[in-house]
Amino acid sequence: MRTRFVLRSSAVTGALALVLAGAIAASPVGAATPESKQVPPRVPTSVGYGGAVSSLDPVVSEVGLKVLRQGGNATDAAVAMAAAIGVTDPYSAGIGGGGFFVHYDAATGQVETIDGRETAPAAMEHDAFIDPGTGSPYPFFPDLVTGGVSVGVPGTPATWERALELWGTTSLREALRPATAVAEQGFVVDQLFHDQTVENQARFEALTSTSELFLPGGAAPEVGSVFRNPDLAATYRTLARGGADAFYEGALAQEVVNAVQAPPVADGTELPVPVGSMTTEDLASYEVVDRDPTVFSYRGYDIYGMAPPASGGTTVGEALNILEQFDLASLDDPAVLHHTIEASALAFADRAAYLGDGDFVDVPVDGLLDDTFAQERACLLNPQAAATKPVAAGDARSYDGACGAPAAPGTEPEDTESTSTTNLTAADRWGNVVEYTLTIEQIGGSGIVVPGRGFLLNNELTDFSIVYNANDPNRIEAGKRPRSSMAPTIVLADGSPVLALGSPGGSNIISTVTQMLSNRIDRGMTIQEAIAAPRMAPQNSANTPAEPAFINTYGSALAGYGHTLTPVATGRVIGSATAIEIGPDGLFTAVAEPTRNGGGSARVVWPAGS
Repeated sequence: MRTRFVLRSSAVTGALALVLAGAIAASPVGAATPESKQVPPRVPTSVGYGGAVSSLDPVVSEVGLKVLRQGGNATDAAVAMAAAIGVTDPYSAGIGGGGFFVHYDAATGQVETIDGRETAPAAMEHDAFIDPGTGSPYPFFPDLVTGGVSVGVPGTPATWERALELWGTTSLREALRPATAVAEQGFVVDQLFHDQTVENQARFEALTSTSELFLPGGAAPEVGSVFRNPDLAATYRTLARGGADAFYEGALAQEVVNAVQAPPVADGTELPVPVGSMTTEDLASYEVVDRDPTVFSYRGYDIYGMAPPASGGTTVGEALNILEQFDLASLDDPAVLHHTIEASALAFADRAAYLGDGDFVDVPVDGLLDDTFAQERACLLNPQAAATKPVAAGDARSYDGACGAPAAPGTEPEDTESTSTTNLTAADRWGNVVEYTLTIEQIGGSGIVVPGRGFLLNNELTDFSIVYNANDPNRIEAGKRPRSSMAPTIVLADGSPVLALGSPGGSNIISTVTQMLSNRIDRGMTIQEAIAAPRMAPQNSANTPAEPAFINTYGSALAGYGHTLTPVATGRVIGSATAIEIGPDGLFTAVAEPTRNGGGSARVVWPAGS
């Protein structure tokens, strides 16, 4: 389906946008100096009525809350929030990237999705990631991720326009106004923004347009200072006037292509900054895809997610389907976690074997989510001891549920997905729900700011397997979308939404979403407890990365099963989730991370008891 459409507009929605823009500008967010500017609160849990939002940033949640309070719906809020993320969290997401949008429509009772994943340019070669000077792959960081060769054709502007066309009550012009005001007037720099700038300083210094924006005076913006991005404000105004066509055609499209084919490399840089092959034809022909969601049942709930090229929907589903074969309610926490590690290994083995862009490779989605296949895979899970990993994939095209030989040894593919990305959740008073995960891949994406435009381009093509293999479902192909681990998820009970959640974190997204759902459904945690609980990141490997708090709590007990836990790097976390639970009589419990990455912000329109 084509991406660009004529948007609806009306005096009512225009008035709404004017009120919103004025409210943002008049709010403390829009104040002109650090002394007068007050950051909206970071609220990890809010309970109430009338709609709810959750994101990783208080300014973003404030934008979404204002949209809901002024009569907008969940899609209006989600698009406005996503645009604001491009301002306040430009290293994680923005119009230079892509993502997956999952929507529950209260009027139809249907869950629908938009695939806004980036695509490989038409001229991309199988050996695009091989350094012609050495004949070997470019070193992944910082070489391969910094430059035009890793930039996929962005899908985010088209996703916003399509979502509003399908489900919104406003236009892209109006949805962009709050974020445009924030970009113009600035936001207060927090510790995370400062630290991420410092971590990428060498990459940013290699590109003149990027250092000019993010390293003013040659250094990262100080914590507490006000960061403004008037170039991005002007770019948003261009999209407001011309819609998504203004991104995919014309002057802006040419500037994107110029930045990919001839990155603005600084004199004296030692990074190779490999160039890309994207053309204006690639941009003009980009299309988002309306895809059927994945769906499976788990202990009485219907759980909807994103289909390939996302691997989250099938891998979370398969892991939970395997767990459903066991009575976890009768087990203690270490036993439940042992089962989770083992189920995850089996699911990740199948992910590596089968998952890629379903428009290019045959992905057996039905088989991967079949309960009979899960029964067959569960036969390989020893409740008392860890299997030797990696384990081999199963046959998702031919299965009968019968137990056979013990798990065979497998191979562990290289994992090049970044732990960046962002996620937001929105629900409105009419019962509509949105779960949206979006990204530019690496923290800082490709490192390339389109000169004069204020946004970073993605390095999403590094999600392809780096070395071409004709049998690999995630092999590089022109026009193809790289495999993603994003797992925006909506849970229904008796046909009505009861929970929506998602997370950033690369391949750790799958682990995070699986654990949150199991924490809530199997372990009896509240949604607040489920999101705050310490996490591990089991895949199909001998060692399981885990947060220090997880190791301190469960390490000894899991060692008794034969598991080896390894701590994540100092200061790193596994996932950074958002969620909204919908209870009886429309009671919303919006939750965000209480501490990870400084904590998120969850807000409701009418707080309970107020």
